[in-house]
Amino acid sequence: MESLVESISAVTVFTADMARAVDFYEALGLPRLYGGPDARFTSFSAGSGYVNVALATPPGRLWGRAILYVKDVDAMHARILAAGYTPATAPADAPWGERYFHVRDPDGNEWSFARPLAVEQG
Repeated sequence: MESLVESISAVTVFTADMARAVDFYEALGLPRLYGGPDARFTSFSAGSGYVNVALATPPGRLWGRAILYVKDVDAMHARILAAGYTPATAPADAPWGERYFHVRDPDGNEWSFARPLAVEQG
């Protein structure tokens, strides 16, 4: 069966503290398109898609993981460290053919930053 899904348009995560969440996503380098520290909903550009952050009412754990492809996994890891955040894992080459690492935002939402490994031509 052919998939009708072409790509992820947007991922929405929940936060108990919008200002703290905005700081985190801006530290990742995502441009803010709408909302901000005092908003109930904030949207960031992520390549051709969007990362949305909504104020949770009441606050609670409602999430799993989202995976975003990046140009340079190691550079993104360094950027997150420089911003004062601690990734859950270091960049690594996975047996499924991606270089990746994980980090949690201040509300516990897990993000994986990945890049397909180059396939050597024989």
